[in-house]
Amino acid sequence: MSFNVKEIETKPFDGQKPGTSGLRKRVKVFQQTHYTENFIQSIFDSIKAEGSTIVIGGDGRYFSPETVQTILKIGSANGVEKFIVGKDSILSTPAASNIIRKYKATGGILLTASHNPGGPDADFGIKYNVSNGGPAPENITDQIYEKTKTIKSYKVIEDAPVDLSKVGDFTYGPSKVQIIDSVEDYVILLEEIFDFPLIKSFLDAHADDFPILFDGLHGVTGPYARALLIERFGLPETAIQNCVPSPNFGGGHPDPNLTYAHTLVETIEEKNIPFGAASDGDGDRNMVYGKQAFVTPSDSVAIIAHWADTIPYFKKGGVKGLARSMPTSKAIDLVAEKKGLECFEVPTGWKFFGNLMDAGRLSICGEESFGTGSDHIREKDGIWAVIAWLNIIAAVNKDSPNKLIGINDLLKEFYSIYGRSFFSRYDYEEVSSEGANALVDNINEALKTGSLKDTVHTSASTGTQFTVSDIYNFEYTDPIDHSVSKNQGQVITFSDGSRVVFRLSGTGSQGATVRMYVERYVGPEAGPEKLMEPAAVGLKSLIEVALDISKLKEYLGVDEPTVIT
Repeated sequence: MSFNVKEIETKPFDGQKPGTSGLRKRVKVFQQTHYTENFIQSIFDSIKAEGSTIVIGGDGRYFSPETVQTILKIGSANGVEKFIVGKDSILSTPAASNIIRKYKATGGILLTASHNPGGPDADFGIKYNVSNGGPAPENITDQIYEKTKTIKSYKVIEDAPVDLSKVGDFTYGPSKVQIIDSVEDYVILLEEIFDFPLIKSFLDAHADDFPILFDGLHGVTGPYARALLIERFGLPETAIQNCVPSPNFGGGHPDPNLTYAHTLVETIEEKNIPFGAASDGDGDRNMVYGKQAFVTPSDSVAIIAHWADTIPYFKKGGVKGLARSMPTSKAIDLVAEKKGLECFEVPTGWKFFGNLMDAGRLSICGEESFGTGSDHIREKDGIWAVIAWLNIIAAVNKDSPNKLIGINDLLKEFYSIYGRSFFSRYDYEEVSSEGANALVDNINEALKTGSLKDTVHTSASTGTQFTVSDIYNFEYTDPIDHSVSKNQGQVITFSDGSRVVFRLSGTGSQGATVRMYVERYVGPEAGPEKLMEPAAVGLKSLIEVALDISKLKEYLGVDEPTVIT
């Protein structure tokens, strides 16, 4: 049976340049006539579409089902042999990475704007992942962008829409379409990584004194959390909340931090819950939080690395290396040094970790932006991080029959060995692009002239002095493909080892987002009382100096950050 391929005339749209996490814009932008079609055709023009297998999924946000049908129309017309689609258009980003790898797909198109709000007036995104399951590298995203600037037409095949609510095998035009259970393959993967019997045994034994709570923030991880926590580990329904995916994320902001996951924090504090966790809209971020115990993402990945030998996957295969994004605290560097492992500092963006993983030089890595993961896939993985913590807690308690060890106990033990990298991030979201660029220009001028070097700055409230030792723009040469990434963030270092990092973020859909990262190291000799101080106390002086040096409030015209983590 032949199918009529139609050529639809179109014109380029400005600004269809995919960033590290794909193309993100407001829904209304994607709903413009030809806009989404142009970008999807440009993806297929940039890969070998003929005879390919393409995975489709996403975080279930508004405009996803319609876009899946658009991908089927255009992909089939461009010769895609098979589509593997998550039921109801849902696949978490880590689950999609696993599907691409497991079924040896050509790549995947993910419909997600990650942690950004959803709904008709909010955000949408389209991201292409390559055959290793990771985000497309720059040579491919650049090619897609070039295609968007010259596109004159796109191809479609008109066929009856595929029912995305039914698991099974279907067709669209000449293409095969397999609708799969969104959760099944991912749960099988985690069962191969972690000690499920140990975790279940611990949770059963401590049902009364160690209840847990997972908050899906109305994002994609709700079904995954239910399958693991309720169905595999036998926890009660009270162990999960906000776990039904919603196109607008329940009207909230699906970002697992202390600001946007406030319902989790409030419930944990109110009910004295010792272990809580949350994940974001597409499932690649995580937050671990217990009663009066917040784990920064920088500490989280370092603690997982420290306890890696309690996890069967690493006990069997060993840990090949550790890595972090440049703004992330250096806690994991200390673990690498103690364990004699390679440690890499890379730009923000998971694709940089993927190269190291594919080369067999990296096992565990993380970003301070609540992303943690390993080489089991090529994306960060929120649920993986949560189960890793449960595996570690179950393992340490197996050797502690008389004392229940919780989150704060693990933090104290870690700091007593390695010291503490006090760390915080200030996010200034949707600020003026002009002001943000002026801020960056001012720091670059100081870098160029050396005007800040050796200058002394005093905290107004504490009198603590900080001497600037260096200022530089982070640049990374990939040790695998030797590609160079420049201008990845401005770093100001101080003589006591403290540092402040400034970055313009590309994860929003409009305006500019400026992130300021502050880090101050305190050695283990400082003692438990000093090491367990709130981050706001340990960093107060440095934050004041950072704001003063950068003139951030003056350039951005704001007094307070949108989010502090």
